[in-house]
Amino acid sequence: MARRKEIAEAPPASLRVSEQQARLLHLEAQGLLARPRRRARKADVLATIQRMRMLQIDTINVVARSPYFVLFSRLGAYKPQWLDELLEDGSIFECWAHEACFAPAGDYPLHRRHAIERQGHWAMKHAQRMRREHAVEMNRLLARVRDKGAVKTSDFERSAETKSGWWGWKVEKRWLEGLFALGELMIARRENFHRVYDLSERVLERVATHVAGDLSIVLSAAEMQREFVLGAVRALGITQARWINDYFRSGNRLKDADLAALVDSGELLRVEVAGWDSPAYVHADHRDACLAASRGRLRATHTTLLSPFDPVVWDRERATMLFGFDYRLECYTPAPKRIFGYYVLPILHRGRLVGRLDAKAHRAEGTFEIKAFYLEDSVVADAPLIDGIAEAIQDCAEWHATPQVRIERCEPRAVKRLLQAALKA
Repeated sequence: MARRKEIAEAPPASLRVSEQQARLLHLEAQGLLARPRRRARKADVLATIQRMRMLQIDTINVVARSPYFVLFSRLGAYKPQWLDELLEDGSIFECWAHEACFAPAGDYPLHRRHAIERQGHWAMKHAQRMRREHAVEMNRLLARVRDKGAVKTSDFERSAETKSGWWGWKVEKRWLEGLFALGELMIARRENFHRVYDLSERVLERVATHVAGDLSIVLSAAEMQREFVLGAVRALGITQARWINDYFRSGNRLKDADLAALVDSGELLRVEVAGWDSPAYVHADHRDACLAASRGRLRATHTTLLSPFDPVVWDRERATMLFGFDYRLECYTPAPKRIFGYYVLPILHRGRLVGRLDAKAHRAEGTFEIKAFYLEDSVVADAPLIDGIAEAIQDCAEWHATPQVRIERCEPRAVKRLLQAALKA
C-alpha cells in the first residue's frame, strides 16, 4: 500500500507550466505570493531569512535600509530591531555571499568554505596584502579586541590623511574590514547599523547555540557547491541553470548538464516553461507547489513595494525573463544619465511587476515623498490595481512613521489623481 501511495504522489516524467505560473512559483518560494495573514512576530524574521537563505545588506537609507525593507515586503509591519537582536544573539551572522549578507546560523559551514574559495577574489587579495603590509598594526588591533572587547570604527579618531580607496575609510576601518574578510573577526552586533567587530571565536560561541551540528567542520568545495546549488534552486522556486550560481555568487554559470545528477537523484525536478528555450529546475521540496502550478492553481494576492536589492530583481536577466521587467538600480549612475531616479522601488501587484517609484522618507517631517511614479507600458490602471498600489504605499509609509504621502509626478499623468484619491479613501 505504501508503495502505491509513493507512485501516486510521484511527479509526472515531464512537468510543464505557463510563464505566469512560473512567476507565481518563484514568488511563492520567496514568500511574496500572498499577503501575510497575521501580524509579524520575531520568529517570522528568522524564518524569512532561512527561507531566502540570505538577506543582502546595503547601507543606503533613502527609504529604509535594504535588509529591513526586504523583510517588510514579505512580513508587513514588524519591528526592525528584531533583525538586530537576531544578529546579536547569534541566530544569524554576517558574511560575504551574493554581496554582504546576513545568513542563518546553520549555514555557517557553507559560508566558511565559500570564504576559502574566494581567495582569488580581488577583495580577498586586497585584504591579504593589507594583512602582510600592516601585520604589526593589525595584530595590535586584534590584541585590543581580545583584551578589551568588541570595537566599532567610531572608537578610533580619524587622522588627517587624504581620503583614498575603500570609500575613504579611516585606516582602522580598513584593518577591521580586512580582518573580517579573512575570518579573524566577525560582526558581533550593529549599533545604529554600524558594525561592531569581535573575535570570531567569541561570536561563534553564540552562533553555535542555534546549530545542532559542528561549526568547526570544513566542507569540501564539491559539498559546498552542491549545497549552494540546491539551496539557490529552493530559494528561487524555479530557475534556469544559468541563474543558479549568481544567487550565492558561488561560481560560473551552470549548464543543464551540470544538474543532470541532481535531476537523476530526484533532488531537482526538470520543468518545461512555455515560451522558454531552456529547461527550468525546481527543488523537490517544492514538488506540490510545482504540481499546482502545472495545473494553473497558484494565485497571487499580494501587492507591495520591493527593495532594489530584493532577490526578485537583483538578477537583471532573471527579472526580465520572469516578469518582462527590465530593472537597474540607478543610484550609482550619474544623475544626468538616470532614467527613473536615484532609489527606485519596483511595485509588485498580484504576481506582476507593474511599475516603479522613486521615493524618499522624510522622517523628521513624517512625509513619504514619491518623487516619480511609473507604470509599465502594458499595465492598465484599473481600480483594483490603483487601490492595491495605494494600500501598499500607505502601509509602507506608515511603517516608516512617515504617514503623509506626497506624490510629485506620475506617468501616465492621469494616475496621479487616481492614486491621490485612493490614498485619501
